[in-house]
Amino acid sequence: MAPLKLPGFRPLAFAYTVNELGNWLGEIALAVLVFNETGSPLATAALFLGMQFLPALFAQGVVARVEVTGTRIGLPAIYATEAVTFIVLATLVGNFVLAAIVVLAAFDGTLALAGRAFTRAAAAAVLNPHGQLREGNALLNIGFTAAGALGPLIGGLVVAGFGVETAFVLNAISFFLAAITLFAARSVPSVKAEPERWWSRLREGLEYVGRRVVLRRLLIVQAAAFVFFSAVVPMEIVYAKETLGTGDSGYGFLLASWGIGMVAGSVVFAAARRISLQPLLLASTLAVGVSYLAMSAADSLLFASLMAAVGGIGNGVQWVSIISAIQGETEDAYQARVVGLLELAAAVMPGIGFVLGGVLTEVLDPRASFLAAGAGVVAVSLAAVPLLGRMSWGAVGQPRADTTEAPATAPAGGHVGAAQSSGAPRISVPG
Repeated sequence: MAPLKLPGFRPLAFAYTVNELGNWLGEIALAVLVFNETGSPLATAALFLGMQFLPALFAQGVVARVEVTGTRIGLPAIYATEAVTFIVLATLVGNFVLAAIVVLAAFDGTLALAGRAFTRAAAAAVLNPHGQLREGNALLNIGFTAAGALGPLIGGLVVAGFGVETAFVLNAISFFLAAITLFAARSVPSVKAEPERWWSRLREGLEYVGRRVVLRRLLIVQAAAFVFFSAVVPMEIVYAKETLGTGDSGYGFLLASWGIGMVAGSVVFAAARRISLQPLLLASTLAVGVSYLAMSAADSLLFASLMAAVGGIGNGVQWVSIISAIQGETEDAYQARVVGLLELAAAVMPGIGFVLGGVLTEVLDPRASFLAAGAGVVAVSLAAVPLLGRMSWGAVGQPRADTTEAPATAPAGGHVGAAQSSGAPRISVPG
């Protein structure tokens, strides 16, 4: 709990959690709206491509432009713009146009990716000087996963009881609250960057990773895992409503079960301070795959929710483990660039998974998506053992010289920029 005593960390953690709670309301409402209006798994997959894949193409440009203004101005502006976007979405509920919904979802997804990255960048600027990066990441992850537990349940109940439009309005309110909190907090550091072309930062990050064995292998394995993690994401509403025969509230309960598991996983990671990151990362990834396999055979909402909780525990440990491992292997001057590559993979690779899950569900059924996703995650876990199991990893914030293949020269004006981690990706839920 020590990071909560650091000036500036509390408002950042609060805004991060409130924002994530609002994201759930909006994303569940969007999934319900599109599936109810179209009845098409492919249309639902298109929505999630808009929310995650398309933002990956534009978010780096947005980050490069906005981070010049600094977090004190850029963060509240991003959250306020997201609030306005969901107000517009609320006006479109009665005049449904799939293309307009997907475009607005993509716009919001771009802002969300940049906003979460900025929040993490400011948090890293607070935590790094005090050597509390791992502890701070664990606390942010607990807030993130707590929202992941409450958000789906609230979202499902709000949509079922009051409608999609109400959920959009409540989501907008949460974004305004996050914006006001950050604007009023004078203790939040203003993390800025000099003007720089985003593709230059991307190239420098790739060159740096190419010289470091552990980083390169971590990123490759995680990129492959993202594909299978995400294959079931757009299909969960189809799985809940058609395979399990439940309604909107049941869909929210299923996702809430995953979120509860994520909370438990976050607590496990926070408590496991003396356990090496290698076994935590490998075991948590395997847990996700096993949960998908079990859900593919589930015949009731109760059993599916229990298995979702198991997967959520793996999710809660897996993402913060990979973030801590990558940050620990990266020199300070390259933190923004390297974690930015992870963010890029987290946004781009799920696009392949969305298409895979959508096609399997359209041609076969949702169970086939869970079966393929689970088998893929297990295969990635087993393949990672010989790649990563015998390698020596450095401590967080202390890269090991023996993992570098060639000397690295820090870029001029190196800084902790906006491309810090956005938090655990909701690998079995919208987002």
